[in-house]
Amino acid sequence: MVAATSGAVINGLGSTFLCRGGKSSRRLLSGVGVRTAGASTAGPRKMVVVAAAQAKKSWLPGVRGGGNFVDPEWLDGSLPGDYGFDPLGLGKDPAFLKWYREAELIHGRWAMAAVVGIFIGQAWSGIPWFEAGADPGAIAPFSFGTLLGTQLILMGWVESKRWVDFFNPDSQSVEWATPWSRTAENFANATGDQGYPGGKFFDPLGLAGTIKDGVYIPDVEKLERLKVAEIKHARIAMLAMLTFYFEAGQGKTPLGALGL
Repeated sequence: MVAATSGAVINGLGSTFLCRGGKSSRRLLSGVGVRTAGASTAGPRKMVVVAAAQAKKSWLPGVRGGGNFVDPEWLDGSLPGDYGFDPLGLGKDPAFLKWYREAELIHGRWAMAAVVGIFIGQAWSGIPWFEAGADPGAIAPFSFGTLLGTQLILMGWVESKRWVDFFNPDSQSVEWATPWSRTAENFANATGDQGYPGGKFFDPLGLAGTIKDGVYIPDVEKLERLKVAEIKHARIAMLAMLTFYFEAGQGKTPLGALGL
């Protein structure tokens, strides 16, 4: 009587032999026969087909060594846009990793908005972006006091809600947390992922989901694809803003650098 357990198969799924092997991994993935106690040798066999874990992407794909500098063990590739880049080890602590991802996402979104605003603002008014604060009326019909008040009140309210929601998810989707109760549901997290609220308010075009009978239904496949696209564009925008700062230090503007 021969008994084979599936535990041996499951235990081997995370091994480098299975994930990185060539012919050997294909043999393992072709199927595993499981024979239960008391079953005859001529009886039917149960086939267990397992899939190999997707290999982690690397920011230096041509380098195999390097240890944690090239392939940090604390980054498993599950985060959108995770290519194992953490040379300073900032994400070793899972709590810090979650916070740094939130910070990267928010700063990236602001950077994308800023890059667009810098180009459009200067093209519209002719005033360099680093001088626009001295004369906000040239770009928009607002005085400096109005602009500052809007920043402190509206931005402060939104950012404070985001801050609280980060530490206490879904705490801001209740009536008392909003100045008007009818919009309470708009602040609920429709996707279940931190930093990606979705819903009718944050995804009105339905890019990552659909609205059926007034209920937002996220599309997991679209959402994951858009997460990667967003973080890539966000990182490029942050690098662009860093370049703009260096240019501003020399009295130059992005449009001027492009000869426009």
